[in-house]
Amino acid sequence: MDLPPIAPRPAVALDGGAAPSPAPARDAAAARKAAQAFESAFVAEMLKHSGVNRTPEGWGGGAGEDAFGSFLTEEYARLIEARGGLGLAERIFNAMQATRAPGT
Repeated sequence: MDLPPIAPRPAVALDGGAAPSPAPARDAAAARKAAQAFESAFVAEMLKHSGVNRTPEGWGGGAGEDAFGSFLTEEYARLIEARGGLGLAERIFNAMQATRAPGT
């Protein structure tokens, strides 16, 4: 799964206040991407536990089927999220935006 890098802590002005953010739109895009990645990972875990790609008894797909099944599950999860998902990414994004300091 492709997760965005962890953002550095916000800069602090010399007077002790928070320094203005240089690119709030870029920060919002990164926050949205992180929220979407989290939802995708969450859906992938749900799919794994539901047995969506479990190798059927007697199918005989071998080790390759077992090894690459997780990739298929992750792709299913990514596609579910890209098509609206569970709405979790939007809620996480809104929560992340609500916790930002005023003016950033």
